[in-house]
Amino acid sequence: MIFVGLTNPLEAIERIKSEHFDMLILDFMMDPIHGDEVVEEIRKFNTELYILLLTGHKDLAPPLETIKRLDIQGYCEKSDKFDQLLLLIESGIKSIEQMKTIQKINEELRDKNDELEKAYLDTIGILRQTVEAKDPYTRGHSDRVSEFAVLIGTKMGLDEKTIHILKIGGLFHDIGKIGIPDSILLKESKLSDDEYSQIKNHPTIGAHILGNATVFQDIIPIVKYHHERYDGRGYPSQLAGTDIPLIARITAVADAFDAMTSKRTYRDSLPIEKVKEEIERCSGTQFDPEIAKLFLGMLNNEYNSILEIQDKYKA
Repeated sequence: MIFVGLTNPLEAIERIKSEHFDMLILDFMMDPIHGDEVVEEIRKFNTELYILLLTGHKDLAPPLETIKRLDIQGYCEKSDKFDQLLLLIESGIKSIEQMKTIQKINEELRDKNDELEKAYLDTIGILRQTVEAKDPYTRGHSDRVSEFAVLIGTKMGLDEKTIHILKIGGLFHDIGKIGIPDSILLKESKLSDDEYSQIKNHPTIGAHILGNATVFQDIIPIVKYHHERYDGRGYPSQLAGTDIPLIARITAVADAFDAMTSKRTYRDSLPIEKVKEEIERCSGTQFDPEIAKLFLGMLNNEYNSILEIQDKYKA
């Protein structure tokens, strides 16, 4: 165990920025800044450091609210008897050891979860490839929907975790088509009402396929609800407005855009101006109006990024 002693609080802050320390013991009354100000600066870049604050001036001590806000683990009034301080230090050392043990366990669990997620991704990826082998249209479609959804989510300023969910959800949003008969999935003419009813089962089938895998719980709303409509006339649950999860509303726009701009057996891809007209027309009915407006802005101002994705995954 290495101990470092400093008298200048500003120098201490810089040392903590560049070196690892498990515990900081500091006085409250210091110059040029007080102990609580030191902690204020440290907490801006280090939230894990165990901190003990000492004071010899009870009347000038920081309020309890400040100690809690700055996450100061220990507070002690200096006196001729050091028993209390020694106990606090001993308790701090034990707490640090526990924290390190928990951190190690969490890292090991994270590694295991990463392995488990990869195994699930590989397994479901095989199912996805099976769907793509059955339906030529699906080949490349899921990849494009995934990237379009990520573009939209990024433009909306969503956090990294949500962006990751959009990415994986887009890849597997049509996984339920594995449960649709080839005679319907590959039919080149218009579907009958009964056949269309079976196609509409694929979100529920997909959610069921992924339902038992904990690692896929976050993307199930995309799989299950990407065909819901903002006006409540979609499927399978007839959700409306913001009752439809945001990630599903984003994927719905990405999915519809790729469907309109992809060549199908019964029609050619639609011109981009026609696609923009459709998105505008369906804003507030099929699509969340805010997401539709944002995506139209992207089509008008950032179309090269979208073209790059289309070229990357040509069906």
